Amino acid sequence: MAAQTTAEHRSHALRSHALLKVAVALQTLALFFQAATAGLLLSSAHGETLHSAGARVMYGASMLYVLAAVLAWRPGGGSPRPVLHASGFLVLASVQVVLGIAHIPSLHVPLGALMFGLSTLALGQALTARRPVRSGAVS
Repeated sequence: MAAQTTAEHRSHALRSHALLKVAVALQTLALFFQAATAGLLLSSAHGETLHSAGARVMYGASMLYVLAAVLAWRPGGGSPRPVLHASGFLVLASVQVVLGIAHIPSLHVPLGALMFGLSTLALGQALTARRPVRSGAVS
């Protein structure tokens, strides 16, 4: 019984870690898309529509990142550090949305660049982090 519980726990930890990687990757891709559509704002009539749609996807990806970090931490037994990073990123995304709606590009653009850099660092960290031990592996 204990071996089955341990195997289930490890399996859940592996899934949680994979979800965390996917969430950070999606967030990073959404931010890259936002940078591309920001350039389209200057040269195309459809730029604003694409940038607005991308903002919704990016914000949703930030919320998914928080959820994935919580699932990797609490039931998965991982570190609480990704939860703090994801929560801080969600705060930055909220500020970014407010600045975009208020049309304050002098703060909106640099914050977007900062967010892309931070998300890229988080993705690199998630991809190089030690994976949870698989069931049956010898410690």
